Amino acid sequence: QVQLVESGGGLVQAGGSLRLSCAASGSIFRINAMGWYRQAPGKQRELVARISSGGSPKYADSVKGRFTISRDNAKNTVYLQMNSLKPGDTDVYYCNAELSSLSGNVRDYWGQGTQVTISS
Repeated sequence: QVQLVESGGGLVQAGGSLRLSCAASGSIFRINAMGWYRQAPGKQRELVARISSGGSPKYADSVKGRFTISRDNAKNTVYLQMNSLKPGDTDVYYCNAELSSLSGNVRDYWGQGTQVTISS
């Protein structure tokens, strides 16, 4: 069993900052890419940022220059530093991790989601 536990969401004013964390635990052989997605009610989940096992990041255009994704492989943890937050960033943010098993199977895991609310 693998669990992804997120923390760091909350309510901040526009222009403020938040840092999300997501720690993976359980039966882990190898973690490939890790990332953050967000979803508003009635909308599709969308990519916010993703980082490869080697540390190469990828960002949605809407967050480039404001958000920074990083990971600590020793702690099986991915972070999302969010600066210059806007009301449009209000969503539930989900952590994602792609894991490989010893047998070579690859599977996606998701966190439970953390609410981020930006007030104007």
